[in-house]
Amino acid sequence: MKHKNNNIVLIGFMGVGKGALAREIVRQNTSFYTLDTDDMIESYTNTKIKKIFATAGEDAFRALEQKTADWLANSVKNAVISTGGGFYKVNNLKEIGTVVYLKADFEWILNRILNAHNAKKKLKKRPLFQDPKKAKKLYDDRLEGYEKAADIIMDVSSDEFSKVAEKILKATL
Repeated sequence: MKHKNNNIVLIGFMGVGKGALAREIVRQNTSFYTLDTDDMIESYTNTKIKKIFATAGEDAFRALEQKTADWLANSVKNAVISTGGGFYKVNNLKEIGTVVYLKADFEWILNRILNAHNAKKKLKKRPLFQDPKKAKKLYDDRLEGYEKAADIIMDVSSDEFSKVAEKILKATL
């Protein structure tokens, strides 16, 4: 399933491994490069995502995501794009590239974050995981949206990321 821009857009819940998988895909196929939508927004605003939420609110952040999506759809080719957990809601997602939903159950994602070598940093970057019940509710609320937004659904919990990256490349090229 090749998209006209030849981009791969990775969506899924926070902590599922979108950034790590984007880097692995590029390691396996150097005709791609990676972009991270949260990093792009932080660079554009010169403000951390957490601070944008705290000072301007979620609506302002979602508007920045849409602005980023518009730019990606019109300006980017041959990229593997890792997105923030709510980016799947932008109105032109499919115009950016082939959308791959990285699926895993909540407990797997939580364990991945808690067992990371830099777990404290990962948890600090994801304030919603401070309250696992709220995080689980958000996860449940988003499941159907992720599946509807996806061109391809890829379970990331059953294989090493190198194998998942191979499967994504095979499915999108």
